[in-house]
Formats: sequence, structure tokens, C-alpha cells
Amino acid sequence: MWIIVVLALCGLAMAVPSEDRKLSDKATTLADRSTTLAFNLYHAMAKDKDMENILLSPVVVASSLGLVSLGGKAATASQAKAVLSADKLNDDYVHSGLSELLNEVSNSTARNVTWKIGNRLYGPASINFADDFVKNSKKHYNYEHSKINFRDKRSALKSINEWAAQTTDGKLPEVTKDVEKTDGALIVNAMFFKPHIKQPKWEDKLWFHHKMVDNRGFMVSRSYTVGVPMMHRTGLYNYYDDETEKLQVVEMPLAHKLSSMIFIMPNHVEPLERVEKLLNREQLKTWAGKMKKRSVAISLPKVVLEVSHDLQKHLAGLGLTEAIDKSKADLSKISGKKDLYLSNVFHAAALEWDTEGNPYDADIYGREEMRNPKLFYADHPFVFLIKDSKTNSILFIGRLVRPKGDKMRDEL
Repeated sequence: MWIIVVLALCGLAMAVPSEDRKLSDKATTLADRSTTLAFNLYHAMAKDKDMENILLSPVVVASSLGLVSLGGKAATASQAKAVLSADKLNDDYVHSGLSELLNEVSNSTARNVTWKIGNRLYGPASINFADDFVKNSKKHYNYEHSKINFRDKRSALKSINEWAAQTTDGKLPEVTKDVEKTDGALIVNAMFFKPHIKQPKWEDKLWFHHKMVDNRGFMVSRSYTVGVPMMHRTGLYNYYDDETEKLQVVEMPLAHKLSSMIFIMPNHVEPLERVEKLLNREQLKTWAGKMKKRSVAISLPKVVLEVSHDLQKHLAGLGLTEAIDKSKADLSKISGKKDLYLSNVFHAAALEWDTEGNPYDADIYGREEMRNPKLFYADHPFVFLIKDSKTNSILFIGRLVRPKGDKMRDEL
């Protein structure tokens, strides 16, 4: 399965901390707050009846809120911190904590993943960015800054989308087809995430091989099925069958076991609303405590999930109301003048998991511990998270409701 997350942060080139370096209290605290944000924002978005697939990087959204607080004053700045549950923390603590957290989790070398992140703040052609803001936003959040002229909207949109595509090596070709409010500032996040699975031990060969892919149906609903390539793999995974809530939870380690992917899927085809109501930090901890390592036969759709969200209204629902209000916003630290408001927050992402580079090892199927596997057959909507083991933060949270694929004809 592919999930691509585009968070406009072109060519992320941050300092690479050592694997064994301990996180500061600041980074640990902000990791915890970003996890709270993950569930709050996911639930806000899941209530949107027009929303199908969701893909969010809470750590990246947290850094965008950090940027707003960096550029804001008074209530505009304090609201951004409050949405992050960081209103009681001083500014330096927040900025340095988020910066360290983002550096840590995006360390592609240590985690053996591709995570290309681009962050860019677009301002109207009339604005002049303040030197201090430019310096500090690059230092803490690796933001780029650009003026954009929406008098030629087609050209402006093309410029934004081309930048995101370049940032993500073409994995995210489009952030948006249109921008309605063109007189404010735009935050654009563009990301592409892909784990690399090249493990030396058979116990770690838990991912997929191209020989184990075939075409199957994915039931978007009971009356609508699309055809997708499906990857199959049997291995030892953390697994829990929640018979009370009629759902399954499985955890697959990513490369170097510094992060893992958790799938939560109802037993039958149904809207995800019931499962999502259960989804919070405490419930996730409960499921984790009940999971046991055992043989599981997993089938996952091998698709590319490209999702772009305008988070403005969802962040407003969580309390970020002043920054997006033209008459109230005080983002004067960005330009030195009270002449700017936040008109859009585009969060575009692509996530991919694939069969590339994995050795085929048929011997594992003859092992005693691999017999009588549980079946986790992801042919209908499910929720997923990518959790970081070191920081305990959530790198991504989302759901797959409608993968790309052609509608399958009904069988008689």
C-alpha cells in the first residue's frame, strides 16, 4: 500500500542526530502534544461528510502551528499554541521542542525510510517578509518563503503544484486545483513517505514480495467494489482480535524497528464511524497491551494514497479562529505590519508501501510458529497509524476508504 504525504517543505535537509541520542524534555513534551493534536484533528476531519481518504502527519501540522505562533502576536499566536495544547509553554520551549522532534523523526538515514518534506509559506506579491521571521522559521521549521501573484491564478496554481511535485520526486503532482481566497498567506506542506524493507533476518522479512501480488476487489461499500492489486504476506506480527468491538488490530514493524504501522479494521464492511469513535490515545494503549506476537496472514491493497487537505476550517474548529480572520489576524511578526491573515493551510501527502527490495523466502512458511495464521484481509475500509518508537509520536494517521481502481462489475 502506498501512502504519500505532501507537506510543502522542499528538500528537507535538517541536522541528523545520532540514533542513541536522548531526546530533550522539550521534544518529549511536544511529541506528546502532537499526539493529542493527531486525534483531535483526525476526529474533526472524520466528521466531514465529504471526506473519504485521510492522511495526516501530526508532527508536520504541529510545526505549521508553530510557524503561526512564531509569526503572530497576542491572541493570534496564543490560539496556535492552544490548538497544540501548548498554551502554557513559553515560545522558545515550543519552537525548540518542535524543531528537535521534527529533526528526529525525519532522520531518513537512521530510520531507513524515504521521507521528503517540503514546507513553504506563500505571501501576496505586496508583502515583505521580516528578516527575523525568515531566519527563525528556517531555523526551527525549515520553511521556505515565496511571494505569489494570484492575478494570474492559473500560473500561480501551476507554480505551487510544480514545487510540490519537485519536492516529492513527482509522487505528489497536485496540491490543489483552486484557491478561493487569494489575498492572504498560504501554508503548504508536501510530503512523500516510503519505508525501505531490507532486513537480514528471516524474522524481519515481514513485508511483501512481488511474487505475492494479485488482483482482488476492495469493497468501498457493500454495493461498490473497485479492483486493486493486493499484496499478501504471512509473518509474526503483534495482533489482537477485539471480539467485543468486532475489529482486528495488527502492528507491522518498519525498517530498523524505529517505527511501526498499525492497522485497525472492522471485521465486516461498514462505515468507519463506529471504529473511529473508539479511536483515542487510551484505547490505542489498551489495544497495544492486549496484542500478542503470532502468525498472521496479511493482505493489503498495493495502492498509492495521494491526499491533499485544506486544514483551515478543521483547525478553526479546534480554536484557530483569529489567524484565518482577515479583520482580526495579527501576523505582524511575518511582515512587520498587521496586513496579513492565513487564507489556506494545504497539507498534501503521499504514503507508499511496496514490494521493492524484499527477498522472497519461502522457507519461513514451513516453520512451526508460522502455522495456523490469523487472517487479516484488508479488502474494505480501515484506519491506520504510523507510530514512532523513539519519540512515541504519531508520524501519520489516516484512513483508506476508496483506493484508486476501476469499478468491478457486479457478479450474478
